[in-house]
Amino acid sequence: MSSLKSANPIKDPSPSAWEAQLDLTFSARPDKTVLSQRQQRGPLAVQRAFYPEGDVCHLYILHPPGGVVGGDQLSINVTVEQQAKALLTTPGATKFYKSQGYFAYQQQNIQLDEMASLEWLPQENIYFPGAQVQMRTQINLTETARFIGWETHCFGLPANKLQFKAGQVKLDFAIYREGRPIVLERIKLDHERLMSPTGLRGNSVMAMLVASPADSEMLDLVRRVLSDYAELLIAATLIENCLLIRYLGGSTAQSKQVFTKLWIALRPMILERDACTPRIWST
Repeated sequence: MSSLKSANPIKDPSPSAWEAQLDLTFSARPDKTVLSQRQQRGPLAVQRAFYPEGDVCHLYILHPPGGVVGGDQLSINVTVEQQAKALLTTPGATKFYKSQGYFAYQQQNIQLDEMASLEWLPQENIYFPGAQVQMRTQINLTETARFIGWETHCFGLPANKLQFKAGQVKLDFAIYREGRPIVLERIKLDHERLMSPTGLRGNSVMAMLVASPADSEMLDLVRRVLSDYAELLIAATLIENCLLIRYLGGSTAQSKQVFTKLWIALRPMILERDACTPRIWST
């Protein structure tokens, strides 16, 4: 299995672009999980760890420039060691601005060791009209690792009625368990694909929630929750022991509301603890 860090090397960056890398390692201690290693280069950083639950390490990833432009290269690498428990989120949306001809690259490579758990809950990615972006996410799970995560993608600025009429976004998403692929997705989106009946059907927001390990009981629970949202384009699927929930619509706030409700329902079953909402979401 090849990792995202070595696949399709990034070439020809803009001379004024940011290159940033953030490497995080979480380790279990007798009383709590700690951020045991942190290496950062360029404008990627983390706030101090929070412990609203006592033992789970809550950490917020920061990108101080406030947005990503063509040519920027961002890399986030996360390792959750044996029995460690962590939750990662971001203070706000990640904005990808109109490109002057270069692609912006962002990649996340996540490794969970035995009995480790991670909640990967970043806020939405917003692609401004004219943005050119390639984003890759790869999650590597061991047999007993537990994972809940989501990604939300907003194309254009629907609140301002600005459609994504120019630009291109390439998205790669992969989950492996014990080196075996469970979910492999690759999609290239432009205005034509966004409007296509086989694409986003004219919707501006696409989101996916992933939870593993999962079973048919959890799938039934999710479908009961989703029965309150019958008017939405949202569906749940179980692939082996991986639960996938997909949303198409026009509102990042709406997708987050639904996904948060699902996360609250699933967390006790997968992580054996009640949900503890990151306080940064309320600011």
